[in-house]
Amino acid sequence: MADFPGKVNTQTSAAASQQGNIKMAVDVSFVRTIPAILMMAETVVGLLVWSLMASIHIFHPAIGWVMFVSVTLWLLTIVLFCMLLFGVHHKLPSVPWPLAVLVFNGVAAFLYLTAFITTAAVASDYYWTWAYGHMVAAAVFGCIVTVGYGASAFFSYTMWRGNDGNAAGSTVPV
Repeated sequence: MADFPGKVNTQTSAAASQQGNIKMAVDVSFVRTIPAILMMAETVVGLLVWSLMASIHIFHPAIGWVMFVSVTLWLLTIVLFCMLLFGVHHKLPSVPWPLAVLVFNGVAAFLYLTAFITTAAVASDYYWTWAYGHMVAAAVFGCIVTVGYGASAFFSYTMWRGNDGNAAGSTVPV
């Protein structure tokens, strides 16, 4: 026990000496890619969908479903975009990123398709009310977001297949 302090290296690395400052590199080239532009568009138009549906003060289970889908996917898209922008995917090479992004976009496209169809079907029930315009606009924007997620799924699929189907690749569809 007497020789314990002699065996311990008390030097700190340069990163640790910054006293907790975490440097995150922003991948500016990612923002210029088609998948990133699609993600930004999905975020903006998804915000329009859920804000239009939230402005309707009518209780209907279909409106609850559309709100759940739009808000959940809006938040998850923002999180995924930030992870790709700040290079978190490089820190987690064990995650099969091309496959994960493909599954996310495919599931998002399907869920938004159900939300879009639900909104369009329920809108006719409120034809003579002020909420009709909000619901039609939300349905149109829902259709646009569905197409966006479908296009993102297509680009994710081409990137995944470009890896020869290797789900363990550490690249991201950019």
